[in-house]
Amino acid sequence: MRLTAKGATLADVLVAPLSMPWVLRDAVLVVGFTFFTAVFAQIAVNLPFTTVPITGQTFAVLLTGGALGSRRGAASMVLYILWALIGIPVFAPLPSTIGDVTVHFILPWKGTAGPIWNLTSGGYILGFILATYVIGRLAERGWDRGWRVNLAMLLGNLVIYLPGLAWLGYVIASHRLDAQLGFPVGNYQGLYDFIPGRHAVDKALVGGLYPYLMGDMIKLYLASLTLPGAWALVQRWRRK
Repeated sequence: MRLTAKGATLADVLVAPLSMPWVLRDAVLVVGFTFFTAVFAQIAVNLPFTTVPITGQTFAVLLTGGALGSRRGAASMVLYILWALIGIPVFAPLPSTIGDVTVHFILPWKGTAGPIWNLTSGGYILGFILATYVIGRLAERGWDRGWRVNLAMLLGNLVIYLPGLAWLGYVIASHRLDAQLGFPVGNYQGLYDFIPGRHAVDKALVGGLYPYLMGDMIKLYLASLTLPGAWALVQRWRRK
């Protein structure tokens, strides 16, 4: 099979010249993209009306699925969650850790560790596994090279939002994380009071969807340019 045929991902082509066992190559790719995601998670913008920051994670997740494929992409996100679970601060910084800073760019490293069920953004992180698998499966069918890459990235983004909004809505309505988040604070008795909106569903959309759409479209667009661009460079290199 030609390495640029459908079924081969960008990572397959790039690591093919390396003389090492495939298990080791896959492990290096999975760990490398896990770290890549952790770095982009440290690009964070805090919003004053929600506990879910805008981060660069989505861009990294979309690229991870498109470059690694379904199984390695999903494995990279599972490892990302496990790193945080054992205490490695790879998740995005919490507002409480960066104080009054609105925009945090990687350094100093202020990442978050812990289980995803202790985070209001935990559902989105769980969605990373699903998104990388979906995008990876489409990439293995050649959707990472051409106009269909935009659709693949859009589907991946939607898959992130589904569990993300569901978990955020549950946390808002159940008050499950209020004490951990430090409520009551001022006039806010809990997350339900803190995020604007008429009811839990509306609050979940205000605090976890509407402010992020523009940024996600930009990240989606950049990821959609990066993968086909990388493939074009690979094709040019192989013709030399």
